[in-house]
Amino acid sequence: MQGDEAIAVPSGQAVQLIEVIHAAPGPGGLTVRFRFLAPGIARQGGSVGPEAAQADMAHLCHVYALPRLAGPAVSQIVISLADRVVPFGAADPEATQFFEAFRVDGDACIWEPF
Repeated sequence: MQGDEAIAVPSGQAVQLIEVIHAAPGPGGLTVRFRFLAPGIARQGGSVGPEAAQADMAHLCHVYALPRLAGPAVSQIVISLADRVVPFGAADPEATQFFEAFRVDGDACIWEPF
């Protein structure tokens, strides 16, 4: 994992950065994916539901992802939360995962439904 430090989010759960995937093609141009470990969203024993997770992902886009963008213009940020580390692109039916896409508009993340 890239980040061992906990990142505070509105739900109160502590998330950790798993990885950042740069140069991923997206529907409107360059997409950067920020993947986070979020044990609080687990189906068994978790305390964070989908609505709270959605607020956490919006927060992570604005506060964590946007300030870390570098290089060519990024058109989209995808934030994902998983209750366990799952390799990118792999399926794990036991894992709980949430994904949100955001269009980058200057210094703002604009939610885009999948």
